[in-house]
Amino acid sequence: MDLRQLAALLAVADHGSFSAAARALHTVQSNVSTHIARLERELHVTLVDRANGTLTEEGRVVVERARRIRAELDALNSDVASMHDEVIGTARVGMIGTTARWLTPLLHDRLTKEHPRLRLIVIDATTANLLPRIGRGEIDLAVVNLPTNDPDVIEFPLFDEDRILVAPLDHPLAAEDTLELHRVADHELLLSALGSVFRTELDADAAALGVTLRAKTEVDGLRLVASLAFQGFGAAIVPASAAPEWISSAGSWKRIPITDLATRSVGIVRRRRGLPSAAARVTQHVLEALVATTEHLPPGVHLVTEPPQRGSQGR
Repeated sequence: MDLRQLAALLAVADHGSFSAAARALHTVQSNVSTHIARLERELHVTLVDRANGTLTEEGRVVVERARRIRAELDALNSDVASMHDEVIGTARVGMIGTTARWLTPLLHDRLTKEHPRLRLIVIDATTANLLPRIGRGEIDLAVVNLPTNDPDVIEFPLFDEDRILVAPLDHPLAAEDTLELHRVADHELLLSALGSVFRTELDADAAALGVTLRAKTEVDGLRLVASLAFQGFGAAIVPASAAPEWISSAGSWKRIPITDLATRSVGIVRRRRGLPSAAARVTQHVLEALVATTEHLPPGVHLVTEPPQRGSQGR
């Protein structure tokens, strides 16, 4: 078994066919076919269904391991370079969209200035989509909603964030400057999808206050929830950074604090097993340093103090 065989299999898994894998690897299709055939003979299994280019069950197992091997090799190169006071390599960072909006530009600028040979890749996705990718070794770090309740990751709290109401100016609640949740619950809302961390905690807070929230529409993605509210489709409960004040000042909607909702918690997660590369370690350090500098925090985002109390008054 050699690395070219694993690289060929990963390319087929990522691009969906032998021909697309060959283009991605800047080689010819026959080379990809040869590498995978040799790997199959060595393992005594079929890894790719030639009829449709999909992985077999055995192929999926090998691909998962191969991703981890590739990540460890990247980490090896990065770690050796860092011993000579130079951080190189790739840091693959997943980030929930509401946080990515304001934190990614800061992260890019700091890394470009301090570690110009470090390559940053940012993947914008939901917590539910990012956690499996951490487990498979596809990304090094992820900034997600906490807690994850995932035993395979380590969590590092970054900040707490107010949950607010975004209401179009013609909505009845837009006349208010602050609200309690029972008033909000009188109206159907744009809500994040059932099963998401944000929605689960929101429903728990509502239940603790004796309130039931009614969904007008449920959406998997808080930025899209906020965008629908911006466009007048209804009122929505979102994290503060999903509705920046600089947008609301020129828009047709209003931010309204909800006084009896707990904050949401956001933090960094990485795989519990294995040593992160120097590039990943540096990137995590920079993320933590950026958030610790309060001048960078958007309105409604706060440094972590204590774990949020679900349903607590005034949070």
